[in-house]
Amino acid sequence: MIELIIIMALLLIGYVVGTHLEKSHYHSIKERETELNNIPAIASKVLPAEFDTCETTLVAGNVVISVDYFKKFVAGLRIIVGGRVSTFETLIDRARREAILRMKEEARQLGADYVFNIKMETSSISKGQKNAIGSVEVLAYGTAIIRK
Repeated sequence: MIELIIIMALLLIGYVVGTHLEKSHYHSIKERETELNNIPAIASKVLPAEFDTCETTLVAGNVVISVDYFKKFVAGLRIIVGGRVSTFETLIDRARREAILRMKEEARQLGADYVFNIKMETSSISKGQKNAIGSVEVLAYGTAIIRK
């Protein structure tokens, strides 16, 4: 019985701490998205003619976000009954948005006005037992356009 109480207490602590950290990260993301909103990230491969005389350079943003044990536990339960694994959806959303922000921050440091042809790569890393996902990596990259 004591083992069950310990497990439930650890799950509760994991939930509370994980929720707080996730909300803090989302708050940070929203603030920086507002700040970097003036640098559009455009998926188009074709540069408008007005950018023919501009300097271009590769910019990238990379992030690794770990999956907490509470999310793993809830996802394990969801796998049994089927359906959306919403606990992982927020993880992927945070990672994607953070990677784009880091790419835009690099573009801003270079004095870029736009980032064209953005692409994203996603992978799971630090797999644990039974190849369970431990962390998610997202890489966002594109071509920064610097007007002269």
